[in-house]
Amino acid sequence: MSRIEERFKKLNGNKALVAFFTAGDPDMSASEEIFSVIEENGADIIEIGVPFSDPLADGPVIQAASHRSLQNGTTLKKIIELVVAIRSQSQLPIVLMSSFNPVFVYGLQAFVDDAVKAGVDGVILPDLPPEEAKEFLGYANAKGLDMIFLLAPTSTPERIELIDQVSKGFIYYVSLTGTTGTKTELSKNLQEKVSAIKNKVKLPVLVGFGISGPEQAKEAAECSDGVIIGSAIVKLIETYPDPKERKQKIADFISGIKNSLCKSS
Repeated sequence: MSRIEERFKKLNGNKALVAFFTAGDPDMSASEEIFSVIEENGADIIEIGVPFSDPLADGPVIQAASHRSLQNGTTLKKIIELVVAIRSQSQLPIVLMSSFNPVFVYGLQAFVDDAVKAGVDGVILPDLPPEEAKEFLGYANAKGLDMIFLLAPTSTPERIELIDQVSKGFIYYVSLTGTTGTKTELSKNLQEKVSAIKNKVKLPVLVGFGISGPEQAKEAAECSDGVIIGSAIVKLIETYPDPKERKQKIADFISGIKNSLCKSS
């Protein structure tokens, strides 16, 4: 059983909180500390973003974080080394989220081998659709690396069925068309769309894009198996350069979201 699957089993009906931050922003040492504070305050899975100069769906907040990270010399190799360092202290599921280009340049099989050896549990490659993922899936499935695919409000029944067949770990439901970022309100037909998908798939369905606070998280979790939050965390990292203040702000934010997802909230 993978760490991701095991984590969902341990939730006992509570909803999952997946938290995202960009590796190397503001630097690699801070990234290790940020991972720790996110874990300590209730995240169930942590997504580590791989910066790329030409991202597909990242909004301005995460684009800016990627730019800062790349300016610091962050590479995919260094991020895998970061995971090795984290694994000496944590068994929390780790998912890398990357554009396909850095993985392609690294080498598909080499990336899968090194990522799994380091302790990566899953990967999200938003610009690698399942129709083009056969080679990568072959390596990933052979090594037990969960490849997590995305569904959107525009996904057809045929696409939902295909994603159900190939995705592992969980399914990432993109709640809004467009780029990532915090929004004031969620899509009005969110419940209808997610419920329809949940009726057709075996894996947990988590909602991401646009969730910025506890109320939105609670609303999204009512129809899903959990939420994915990224831009709001990345914005805190940008806003609070002082490590002590940043740690407290992230801790308060993550614990507030997690509390909103508990059955009693």
